[in-house]
Amino acid sequence: MEIPSKYNPVEVEDKWYKYWMENKFFHSEPDEREPYTIVIPPPNVTGVLHMGHMLNNTIQDILTRRARMLGKNACWVPGTDHASIATEAKVVGKLKDQGISKFDLSRDEFLGHAWEWTHKHGGIILEQLKKLGASCDWDRTAFTMDEPRSVSVINVFVDLYNKGLIYRGVRMVNWDPAAKTALSDEEVIFKEVQSKLYYLKYKIEGSENEFVTIATTRPETILGDTAVCVNPNDPRFTHLKGKRVLVPLINRSIPIIEDEYVDMEFGTGCLKITPAHDVNDYEIGLRFNLPSIDIFNDDGTLSEKAGLFVGEDRMVVRDKIMPELEAAGNVAKVEDYTNKVGFSERTHVPIEPKLSAQWFLKMEELVKPALANVMDDTIMFHPPKFKNIYRHWMENIKDWCISRQLWWGHRIPVYYLADGGFVVAETDEKALALAKEKTGNAALTMADLHQDEDVLDTWFSSWLWPISVFDGVRDPENKEIQYYYPTNDLVTAPDIIFFWVARMIITGYEYRDQFPFKNVYFTGMVRDKLRRKMSKSLGNSPDPLDLIATYGADGVRVGMLLCSPAGGDLLFDESLPQQGAGFVTKIWNSFRLVNGWEVDNKIPQPEHSKLAIAWFREKFSQIVEQTDDHFDKFRISDALMSVYTTVRDEFSGWLLEMVKPAYQQPIDGKTYEELIDIFDEVLRFLHPFMPFVSEEIWQLLKERKQGESIMISAWPKSTGYDEDMISRFEDVKEAIAGLRTIRTKNNIPNKDQIELAVIPGDKGYASEFNPVLVKMGNLSAMNEVSEEVKLAASFLVKSTTFYVPLGATIDVEEELKKLQAELDYTKGFLASVMKKLSNERFVSSAPEAVVAIERAKQADAEAKIKVLEDQIASLK
Repeated sequence: MEIPSKYNPVEVEDKWYKYWMENKFFHSEPDEREPYTIVIPPPNVTGVLHMGHMLNNTIQDILTRRARMLGKNACWVPGTDHASIATEAKVVGKLKDQGISKFDLSRDEFLGHAWEWTHKHGGIILEQLKKLGASCDWDRTAFTMDEPRSVSVINVFVDLYNKGLIYRGVRMVNWDPAAKTALSDEEVIFKEVQSKLYYLKYKIEGSENEFVTIATTRPETILGDTAVCVNPNDPRFTHLKGKRVLVPLINRSIPIIEDEYVDMEFGTGCLKITPAHDVNDYEIGLRFNLPSIDIFNDDGTLSEKAGLFVGEDRMVVRDKIMPELEAAGNVAKVEDYTNKVGFSERTHVPIEPKLSAQWFLKMEELVKPALANVMDDTIMFHPPKFKNIYRHWMENIKDWCISRQLWWGHRIPVYYLADGGFVVAETDEKALALAKEKTGNAALTMADLHQDEDVLDTWFSSWLWPISVFDGVRDPENKEIQYYYPTNDLVTAPDIIFFWVARMIITGYEYRDQFPFKNVYFTGMVRDKLRRKMSKSLGNSPDPLDLIATYGADGVRVGMLLCSPAGGDLLFDESLPQQGAGFVTKIWNSFRLVNGWEVDNKIPQPEHSKLAIAWFREKFSQIVEQTDDHFDKFRISDALMSVYTTVRDEFSGWLLEMVKPAYQQPIDGKTYEELIDIFDEVLRFLHPFMPFVSEEIWQLLKERKQGESIMISAWPKSTGYDEDMISRFEDVKEAIAGLRTIRTKNNIPNKDQIELAVIPGDKGYASEFNPVLVKMGNLSAMNEVSEEVKLAASFLVKSTTFYVPLGATIDVEEELKKLQAELDYTKGFLASVMKKLSNERFVSSAPEAVVAIERAKQADAEAKIKVLEDQIASLK
């Protein structure tokens, strides 16, 4: 077959992905094999692929493909998340563009638009993942709002309510005025902002000129003040005990109260108390039974209760109220001030603390097994540094606000009765039956019940993901959940450790009494080379599909992992996929080289080829063992580097060069056959990282049957190795490098043969590898000698000296300069070793093996110095 001179990724990738899908290689069913299960972190249903997805899913695919090749029944479950806030915002925006307000529609009409949007845009990201080579079991694609997942979510709510863990209460919540919904603490991002600190004067009631001064960053909230608080231990304010002050502009009379919560050192030592709009003020308000005046509407405009600026946005009022306070004589001073403000993770607007009736989940008891089993490494975090962050959050957890004032999502299964009571049930039918039982009124109909308008937090569905994708909530004993659960590995970003990872662990122990996954691998953040987070607004985030079109999926996969340690940020630069694509070309050219050789089965195998193949097999076995260890420790980038350097250096750079026949000469049949078997193993070693090029070459390497694929072949096994042989062969490689340097420095073409003389030392030379030296050095003769060779260029490998006779052409001065530089370096090295060995503390406390290594370094350096000094003396 004619092999194209250039590898065509587009053609190859489409061809093999179709082949894998047609043969159902990604599909898994429970059987007698050991399962390997991984669930995808479900991306937003209407999202598109970004660089973070690329990194995360490349790692998942590598783990899945390798597990499959290890003979495990690999099942990688894909799916998407309904993303309540994000999706509803997009649908509201689309309707707005059409001149339609959400509130002009009924709930069902709005949901019709939302489902239409989801069907149109949903799942695009999963199709994009196929371009990356993701080997997901697409037959199992799940959606957090499909029927099995939706029923599971509702069942869990009812179950937790019946266990007394879900309750309704009026609490201070994080309110998003843009999305008009409550947020959990984890959905609030605190940012440092440049603000103003306003010092405002409140007149003491009944006095002419007496004021107290408070400091606030939010002057608009004074309209909701119901007290001023001082510390009872503050001598500056003892005279104010029992007095009242007037709120500026509206002259509401409010009490001065005392509480040790007030920091005497901050601001003026006087604190305005606005129970409806500050968490700490709310707590003080409860202690002192203060009224709570909610001055904001749900959209962040001022309400009728504010009395002033009604209907105007809170941020506008902040600017408008200051001139009025100035005119009224209520401003003492204004200072620049840096503080942290909470922003909505989704809409990016400042959140508003707000009293609201919401549904909450009690967390204190639920988290205990989830915390204990991470801290004792039953569940392993990679890297382990994230355990401390996890522990801090779990030990300080608050009840989870699980209700959201949205329509898109799982509607809360609470049904209210006319008398203000309610029932909780999975379906309308069950709710009606419960209501009849509760009221004793058999004549009740569904018209008498009203279901809660709110939906559940999106994370309340995705926290069930490892269980619900196998229908383990509805049917806890089904064969799939029994076989595939617990899953093996989770690959995710650390920014959702609380949103998702912790909560999945909680449900794992609550509903299966078992961890949901054994390992959590945290990827880093993909940043640009200036360390900025990639974002559309900065214009620094390339389109992953454009990268794949330019560099091929394999090139991009390798590029993403070349500098991506677990938990460490990846500094992305387009040179990385370019390097990955260059590696693909290297492999392709190696195949073309081998494929182009003429084979002659009559000629015997040369000794150099026999030795080269024996060495590579030992070396490859060692590398496979090291790579398996990298995988066991989740050092995925290190595993890739093992594969990368093995293929580039050991296989292409050394083995192929050693066995390559002379120009226009055939290769012997035995070497060729053994080389093809080795190439087959190398491609299998490469496959999890670079699935497409490895499949293409593997299929061309030997005759294959229909239905065969590299992805269901075996991962290479380490069968033990001769460490001494590998070490001695490194000396051979060093000698070959020495010969190449002499050729370069003396302008000796590679086609011209040279002689080599050797004075063997106790290290650095093994005569059994001479055939390799003769082949790779293009030597006409090679002899062992006992004395130094005159008029020769030389080099050392450990204590062995190699000479290449040059006759009158040798540049003695240049050779002396080279030898002197090497001598100076070796003396410096010996000095550093002796410094260690002369340190009594090091010699007495370091392990015996470590000290022995340093003594060996001393002996080698001393031997090398003697040889170098003799060589220099002979040339002078």
